Amino acid sequence: MINVAIDGPAGAGKSSVAKAVAKKLGFIYVDTGALYRSIGVNALRHGIATDDAEAVASLLPETKVELKYIDGTQRVFLNGEDVSEAIRMPEASMAASNVSAIPAVRTFLLDLQRDMAKNNNVIMDGRDIGTVILPDAQYKFFLTASAEVRADRRFRELKEKGIEVDYKELLEEIIQRDYNDSHRETAPLKQADDAVLVDSSNMTLEESINAIADRVKV
Repeated sequence: MINVAIDGPAGAGKSSVAKAVAKKLGFIYVDTGALYRSIGVNALRHGIATDDAEAVASLLPETKVELKYIDGTQRVFLNGEDVSEAIRMPEASMAASNVSAIPAVRTFLLDLQRDMAKNNNVIMDGRDIGTVILPDAQYKFFLTASAEVRADRRFRELKEKGIEVDYKELLEEIIQRDYNDSHRETAPLKQADDAVLVDSSNMTLEESINAIADRVKV
């Protein structure tokens, strides 16, 4: 099986790029961020602080997260409910950052992610795919962009969906999440030693897609 790992900070466009590259190459796309967002949303729905490791871990035995492909589109299910839209709300982003720092959560999702990679040609994106989840992936990339560019992209994306947000708040949230993700004790965000750096700050989406797809030999 051919495994492609794409890591990088929040809002770098990993999901959009990974989806497009997967489609181009005929691989399965695995959105690991969606898995963590689901765990975060589950905690919020139970009124639990997402940085309360013990409380979040207590929910895991009764939690089921699934990735399903419906009409060619990946949908995320939490305990049987399609939460594909709910996990993209702003509050789910910080919740995901918090729960992803909890060892029990990472262990809970590890086998699910590795099993997908073991049985399929996959493109997986996240924070620690190339360093922890799939350290033996044949292709590794670190996709990034400046915090300002990432905040602007997220601002436009949410506005197009009719969601009113403040740009400055988004920028502050991205900067805070970068700090949280890169300073957590468990599997911090960092570029794998053998990963190719792709800075998309001044790239179009198509250029970012090609920068990765052109390097993968099928």
